Amino acid sequence: MEIPQLVAHRGYPRRYPENTLESIEAAITAGACYVEFDVQMTADGIPVLLHDESLMRTTGTRGRIINTKLEKLAELSANEPKRFGTRYRNFTIPTLAAAVELLRQHPRVTPFVEIKEESLEAHGREKVVKTILNVLEPLKSRFIIISYDVLSLRTSRAMGAKRIGWVMKAWNEESRAKATELVPDYLICNYTKLPKNAAEPLWFGPWKWMFYEVTQVRLALQLAQRGASLIETMAIGEMLKNPQLRSGASFD
Repeated sequence: MEIPQLVAHRGYPRRYPENTLESIEAAITAGACYVEFDVQMTADGIPVLLHDESLMRTTGTRGRIINTKLEKLAELSANEPKRFGTRYRNFTIPTLAAAVELLRQHPRVTPFVEIKEESLEAHGREKVVKTILNVLEPLKSRFIIISYDVLSLRTSRAMGAKRIGWVMKAWNEESRAKATELVPDYLICNYTKLPKNAAEPLWFGPWKWMFYEVTQVRLALQLAQRGASLIETMAIGEMLKNPQLRSGASFD
């Protein structure tokens, strides 16, 4: 069995508000070689790190990211108030440019950059992809563009992205056909969507398999036995305390 590599899902959300610079930096400090974060577009077309279209869960404020300008966003706290109260009230929603600057300080860390569907629909695929790739340019080819949206991945590849990953919504023959046609570098799936029969093989292809949301060492190793190359986790520090998983940590 090949030991899977761990991907810090939205940074280190087990301990810090997700998709913040502090959360990403904490994941890197904990030993993450890979980090994943989500990108949405503000009303004035600035890419920022945010998972939801709504601002409520992460900031406690009503509104939609696609209707909010960056100037207003900068006034909000990204402290996930229901989880952390006012503990991290100084944390803010970072721009993608700020995340790029952080990653430039850690040149061996590989980011998975997820483009969210809501922003693609609101601003248009070509505009969103072009804007995001332009901001990521200082990282050269070490980033990986991922999305649920197949057309945005095709657009990313056409605009020069070296690696792409498709996040599957379902485990079925339609998804398998799309994967075969797209030929992504990574196939990404919630582990709960896998067939219950552990003997059923993963789809064969040139891609690497990545499964989320895993926070248990035993499950990560079981998925590795089924063929997972990468495991995405919100508990990167806790997972890396395991000697086996720590031994699998390596830079891309």
